[in-house]
Amino acid sequence: MVSGQSELEDMALNFWKSRRVFLTGHTGFKGSWLSLWLLSMGAEVSGYSLEPSTSPNLYSALGLAKDMASTIADVRDADTLERTIRSFRPEIVIHMAAQPLVRYSYENPVETYATNVMGTVHLLNAVRHTPEVRSVVIVTSDKCYENREWVWPYREDEAMGGYDPYSSSKGCAELVTAAFRRSYFPPDKHSEHKVAITSGRAGNVIGGGDWAPDRLVPDIIRSFTANQPAIIRNPRAVRPWQHVLEPLSGYLTLAERPFTDGQSVTGAWNFGPSEAGAQPVRYLADSMVKAWGDGAAWVPAEDEQAVHEAHLLNLDSSKARTLLGWRPRWRLDEALAHTVDWYREFYHGGDIRSFSLRQIEHYASNPTA
Repeated sequence: MVSGQSELEDMALNFWKSRRVFLTGHTGFKGSWLSLWLLSMGAEVSGYSLEPSTSPNLYSALGLAKDMASTIADVRDADTLERTIRSFRPEIVIHMAAQPLVRYSYENPVETYATNVMGTVHLLNAVRHTPEVRSVVIVTSDKCYENREWVWPYREDEAMGGYDPYSSSKGCAELVTAAFRRSYFPPDKHSEHKVAITSGRAGNVIGGGDWAPDRLVPDIIRSFTANQPAIIRNPRAVRPWQHVLEPLSGYLTLAERPFTDGQSVTGAWNFGPSEAGAQPVRYLADSMVKAWGDGAAWVPAEDEQAVHEAHLLNLDSSKARTLLGWRPRWRLDEALAHTVDWYREFYHGGDIRSFSLRQIEHYASNPTA
């Protein structure tokens, strides 16, 4: 047991040991963190994803390829996806593969919908033909909601929507997930089909190892390492910020719970930060400037209104807190400190896999906020 780890967390480690997990999007930022976490608990992981989209990237930095099966392929390729899932015979499927960028979706709407919507269709249809599967977690986004730019946080039963192609594609993925659940895996017949279909919605995640374009923290880090001021879009926009390990812990809970509670967790779940985690973009920029030091600075972008981006979006995670016992563990200032520490370790040439594992251990042993 990790030092400081609770008995319940030790039970979770026992659950995941030798568990067969099929993970799409394993070469991405969140997928790489989840792969490392699953491997550290002894799970047998098979990943399905495109090649990493950036250099450097977290998947390569962590050296994950040597420890897990990896199929480099596209979720738009239904035949290859189904063949790969069926040959692996997983008990758990976690779907994270996506086109994840809002601004990119304006330029590439067809690719965005094909990946995020039809990719989800292909994944769920493959599950229909894989009898070993017991738990499926579809990862979408807080941007799936019809955003009315109001101060109230969104609950799981709010209307799906989305102004831009990315956001609406995630709303569509939620509708697809609900339709497959009702049509092929209805909760009231769980004893017959034995499959629980859940979806997880999270806000803007931060953490070490993200180098994607048009994301706040990677853009800031790129500027800092180049000794240039970071250019910040929409500094007044409010987002529900949280460390990447926060929603990942929620997805792991969703994946695990059907094995003890059956169909009770089917449906959609929000995994957002505490109220204090909803802060404007300028708060993160100021905090990272202070943490990085060395003359770091930021300036507002001149074209910050070039495309529409939401200015206010918060999640209500009461359902997960009440029914799953899930709660955020790190305050925003802690999440930012861990993020800056990670990048410093990486750029100083440290053992980044060991450092990342220590952050996971620290997170798992930390009491909820």
